[in-house]
Amino acid sequence: MADVSGPALVVGGSSGIGRACAEALAASGWDTKVFDLKPGEEEDAVALDVRDREAVFGAVDELAAAAGGLGAVVYAAGTARVTPILEIEGREWDLVMGVNLAGAFHVLQAAAPHLAAGGSFTAISSIDSRAPVPGLAPYCASKAGLEALVRSAALELGPAGIRCNAVLPGLVRTPLMEAQLERPGVEDAFLAQTPLRGIAGGGEVADVVAFLASPGGRWITGASIPVDGGMSLTEHPKLH
Repeated sequence: MADVSGPALVVGGSSGIGRACAEALAASGWDTKVFDLKPGEEEDAVALDVRDREAVFGAVDELAAAAGGLGAVVYAAGTARVTPILEIEGREWDLVMGVNLAGAFHVLQAAAPHLAAGGSFTAISSIDSRAPVPGLAPYCASKAGLEALVRSAALELGPAGIRCNAVLPGLVRTPLMEAQLERPGVEDAFLAQTPLRGIAGGGEVADVVAFLASPGGRWITGASIPVDGGMSLTEHPKLH
């Protein structure tokens, strides 16, 4: 665990990669708190829609006041829809951008004043930020924007000793991906185009997130780290 006071906050920490991050941070010794749109059964988890700026600031301020600050923040909230670009409606674009990008900005802006020197902010992006994927225009755009936000934050918050990084998963077996993986041929296509020939669980990503929050990651900031089994070295399988 990093030598900083305050808990680790995982936003979007009730399922998928976010839940794995919360578990990995807790296993590393962090007092871990979870915010999520649908908190599930986690004790003390807080229900929060990250698109609601005022609600985000209120929840973060309340947690920080009770805990005496924050030690690490992980932004793992995210959503996606598979729709050809000419068929995307405004509400779909607004949803994906609102959760994946605007929500991250809200959390970063609310949390940063409560992070002491040595603290960190880590965003879960995607290798899809680097190359277009047919049917995922809002998702790809939002993740590219998220990484630009992280780099800007690293530049501006670095003098205060706060590190900001992005982790870029490839295919991970999560509730968000299950419907796609169940389609005939999709899982085999991903396996064929992943050099390590496997599908990650949330733990493979979460271990890197926990490292970035630890003393081992103390000299890493502004980085976008692929955690994808090499998938970004090849062409992304089509999803529609």
